[in-house]
Amino acid sequence: MAIALYGATGYTGRLVTDELVRRGLDVVLGGRDAAKLHRLADERAPGAAVRTASIDEPRALRALLDGCSVVINCAGPFSLAGEAVVEAAVETGTHYVDSTGEQGYMRTVFERFSPRAERKGVALVPALGFDYAPGDCIARLAARGHEPLEELELAYAVSSFGASRGTMGSAIEAMTGGDVVYTDGGWRPAPRFVPPTSFDFPAPIGRKSMAQYPSGEVITVPRHTQTRRVTSRIAGEALVPLAPLAPVLPYLMPALALALRTPLRGLLGEIVGRLPEGPSVYDRRKARFTIVAVARGADGSIGRGVVRGSDVYGLTAVTLVHGAELMDSDGYDRTGALGPAAAYEPDAFLNYLGDHGVSWELAPAG
Repeated sequence: MAIALYGATGYTGRLVTDELVRRGLDVVLGGRDAAKLHRLADERAPGAAVRTASIDEPRALRALLDGCSVVINCAGPFSLAGEAVVEAAVETGTHYVDSTGEQGYMRTVFERFSPRAERKGVALVPALGFDYAPGDCIARLAARGHEPLEELELAYAVSSFGASRGTMGSAIEAMTGGDVVYTDGGWRPAPRFVPPTSFDFPAPIGRKSMAQYPSGEVITVPRHTQTRRVTSRIAGEALVPLAPLAPVLPYLMPALALALRTPLRGLLGEIVGRLPEGPSVYDRRKARFTIVAVARGADGSIGRGVVRGSDVYGLTAVTLVHGAELMDSDGYDRTGALGPAAAYEPDAFLNYLGDHGVSWELAPAG
């Protein structure tokens, strides 16, 4: 059966189109603008079917998915546009993956749609891009043999990351608040202020100042790993242009969240809309990331996993298409809303990414 791609004409959508074509898969290109979709098909996916639908057209969205086994959704910000596509996927019995990095939207998929998806035999896997497929998989692998855990800690270090317009739009939505933490076995509203901390990354990165990070693993890890707490942080240098500002970032975030609940939010959205659509191929390949997962068992044992890679947008295209292709294969039987490590075998998934610049290892905590 075909794989549908919604949001095909956006920055990430075009990269996913290229990956689908590279694999010779039967593709349906979907979105709101027929002219842009036909131009994309002519330039990058000759012979691909084109179907138009807006998120406020439920019948058209269901028709877009007709004859498709999986839909890949790249149309964000997902907190504004994602639910309609998930609804159509559940209604039509179509497996679903997306490229979101928005924690709040992920909660919605799990809490609102998972029971219906299970009844329909549908798997819903939000956040199957760079954020947060590698992190969710390495967290699951680090935890093996150490459960139940007192804590699963995730630490992100990202350098030379040039964000696309879509990513910046999603970030603005995410920073307005509503994120949660997982502590004492449950999800609770995230505190407005978390004191600055540091984390020792493997060489050559070393010790970095860290800020609280409302990552998707806070939502997914507790659903496949027995842990009392999930802690997620990111090196401040990934969020501010000047490294000396990283230590003060935790003090700035509460004020920024409040500011984004004012008309400043709309102004920033207009500014983002005028920026270049996304980084060039050259700039994409300069990006580097390291994700460390530390699993602290209740018995005092410790597991540690590290995953490294580059080109987060190119990687996102690969993870989305690989996940969709696995769902399209005979014998795929997982259902409901799932994190990447529950939707697929995490070690096999990371091993597959080895051909795309990703490496991983499990090691003593040190």
